[in-house]
Amino acid sequence: MSHGPHCLDGVTSAVAVARFHAGLEVVAHFANNPEINETIRAVPPPPAGKTQEVWITDISWNQPETDAHLRALAAAGTGVVWIDHHRTAIERLKRGAIDVPLAAMVVEDTYAASRLVFDHLKSRLVSAQRTPSGRDEHAADFLALEKLVALADDNDRWIHALPGSRELALTVGAMHGETAYRELLGVDAAVSYTPAMREASDRVTAEVAATHALAEKTRRERRVGEVTVLAAWCVGYPSEIGDAWGKATPNAVVALYDTKSAGVSFRRSPACQVDLSRVAETFGGGGHAAAAGCKIPGMGARDADALAALVADAVAAVAPA
Repeated sequence: MSHGPHCLDGVTSAVAVARFHAGLEVVAHFANNPEINETIRAVPPPPAGKTQEVWITDISWNQPETDAHLRALAAAGTGVVWIDHHRTAIERLKRGAIDVPLAAMVVEDTYAASRLVFDHLKSRLVSAQRTPSGRDEHAADFLALEKLVALADDNDRWIHALPGSRELALTVGAMHGETAYRELLGVDAAVSYTPAMREASDRVTAEVAATHALAEKTRRERRVGEVTVLAAWCVGYPSEIGDAWGKATPNAVVALYDTKSAGVSFRRSPACQVDLSRVAETFGGGGHAAAAGCKIPGMGARDADALAALVADAVAAVAPA
């Protein structure tokens, strides 16, 4: 289970798990924060006489009923592995809010989840003395993901030092359903675009223009002390809008209701110090200090004025005095 299916970091995490376990039955499930609890609780125990592993990557759960289900799975022979890098996950772990016997866990913000997953699995290869030789083709296929992982990490942490990382993220975001996962599952070491990826990339330019137009038309502003809250509607690509508006408006928090996902994405200007993970947590979501998200019930039937008001109140509650 991973964040997605339109998140490059979450999809790459899932691809790394699947490529490492090539030859075994691997079933990928993708969810955003509001769906993850139900997605996890839908996992059945292993069949009699068999074992299974549940990998939860680039996302975390936040309900005690989900803890209880994971404990039951573990008791029935399921190994639960959790790898995440979001601020909300780190803080919940520090508070002792996770009550699950984990087979393995990496929860830190040193790198994006995809790199944490890749490095964790690569260390398993080393400890098992598996090498990318002709005798271990699966190991070679797994290690060939290094460039994909580097691109996902570069984009997700907003470094954008590697050519093509942002474009790849936009391409993944433009692909339908789990197509990106299926295409990247067989990607080569150079991360060459498949025909399906090229088609999605070609659509991105027009779609980004359309979402910018809707955002500009619906844009509303609120002031919270020295912080400017910008709210609007968009049709996907909230990071592109957040990046442009954040650069143009100092000390801004950008809240965008995405009509495609029915979710709200938060971004901030480079110098803004508001912790967006805490803003999102106010609405039951989560994420990073500089980028987070949530779902607000009924928001699609309201407007950007209402969103601006709600977010302004949340910012006032979490912003440092």
